[in-house]
Amino acid sequence: MNPNRHGYQPPRRPGPAEGSPPIRLFGGLPDPALFPRARWLQHYRAALAQLPDPDLTYPDMRGAPSLRAALAAYLGRVRGVATTAERLLICSGFTQGLTLTCRALRRRGARQVAVEDPCFGHHREAIALTGLKPVPVPVDPLGLDPAQLPADVQAVLVAPAHSYPTGYTLGAARRHALIAWARRTGAVVIEDDYDAEFRYDRQPIGAIQGLAPQQVVYIGCASKTVTPALRLGWVAAPGDLADALEQEKLYDDMGSALLDQLAFARFIDRGDFTRYLRRVRPVYRSRRDATIQALAKHMPETRWVGEAAGLHLHVMLPDGVSELELGAAAYQRGILVEDGAWHWAHPRQAPPSVVLGYGSTSEPAIWRGIEILADALHATRQLRPDIDPGSRRHLVEDA
Repeated sequence: MNPNRHGYQPPRRPGPAEGSPPIRLFGGLPDPALFPRARWLQHYRAALAQLPDPDLTYPDMRGAPSLRAALAAYLGRVRGVATTAERLLICSGFTQGLTLTCRALRRRGARQVAVEDPCFGHHREAIALTGLKPVPVPVDPLGLDPAQLPADVQAVLVAPAHSYPTGYTLGAARRHALIAWARRTGAVVIEDDYDAEFRYDRQPIGAIQGLAPQQVVYIGCASKTVTPALRLGWVAAPGDLADALEQEKLYDDMGSALLDQLAFARFIDRGDFTRYLRRVRPVYRSRRDATIQALAKHMPETRWVGEAAGLHLHVMLPDGVSELELGAAAYQRGILVEDGAWHWAHPRQAPPSVVLGYGSTSEPAIWRGIEILADALHATRQLRPDIDPGSRRHLVEDA
C-alpha cells in the first residue's frame, strides 16, 4: 500500500520465490477473464461504424447523450435512482466523480466532509487533496450512525449498499435518519453505490438517492461490475450541482472517451449488461462461499464480517497479530493480500485485519491461497514469542 497522510506505511515486501507467481486475494476486483470480450467488440465496432464523422471530436462534457439516456433508464429501473439524462455526468470512475463533486462543493463554501471510518483509504485521501477536510465517523454493523455526524460538516460520503472494507450495509432506519439530517442541515449526501449489483442472499437494496434526489449526489461506475479498464463512471446530481460538475469536468480532462461511452450505451440498451450480471453473480457467490469455507478450515482463529455481498471479505485477525507482518510473510509465500488498517483514519488504533478479495481468483486458487495464508499466520504468531502479544502488531509500524 502507498503511504497516507497519517504516516502509516506498510513495509516493502520482497517478491515471491522465483517460479511462484502471487495468488492475488486483493479486495474489490472483478475477474478480468469474465469480461464479455466478444459482445463488447461487437458493440464497439457498431458504435464506431455508426458514428458520423463530425462527431469524432471533443465529446459532450456531460457525456454521450445515448449513454446518459441508457443509464438514466437503467438506474431508475434497477437501482431506484430518480434522475434524467440531463442531470447525469459521465466521468472516469468513482474517484473522479468524488473529486469533481468535492471541488464543486468547496467552491460553494464547503470545508469538511464526513466519511465512514473505516472507509476506502484512497477516497479519504482524494477528499483531502481537493482541500476539504475528511472527518471520520465510526461505522458499526448497521452502517454509519447519522446521530454521530458533526454539526460542522457540509457533506457526508457513505457506501450504503456495501461499505468498504467492513462489508456492512446501512440499515433502513439509518437511511431515513441520514436523509432527515441532510434536509435539516442542508448538507449533501454523496452516495457511493459500491457493490450494489452483487448481493447474494436477497434482492439488491435500492439507492438512497431515490429517497431524496435533491439532497444526494449518486456516484456509480463500471469498475467493480464489468472492468476497471473501461474507466467509466456516472454522477447523478441535484439540479443545482449538475452545471457546476460539468464545469469541473471541462477543466479536468475535457470529457471522457467517447467510443467507450457509445459501446457501453449499446451494452446496456441491448440487455447485455443485465445478462452479464446475471451470469457472473453465481460465480462470485460461489467464490465467496469457497472463501468462507477455506477460512473455517484453515484459519478458524479468524473472524470475517459483513453482508453476503460484493467481491471481498473483511477478515479480523487474532489479537496481537500484525497484519503488516502477515502481509509480508504471505507475499514471500506467493500470496497478495490487502492490509486492513490503512482504511482507518487512525491506522495505529485499528484492529488487526486483512481484506481478502475473491472476485478475480478461481476457487482452487482461493483454497490454496488461504491454506498458504494460514501458514504465514502461524509463522507470524511464532515470530517473536517473547514479546507481549498486545504490542506485537506495532513492531513493524514503529520500525
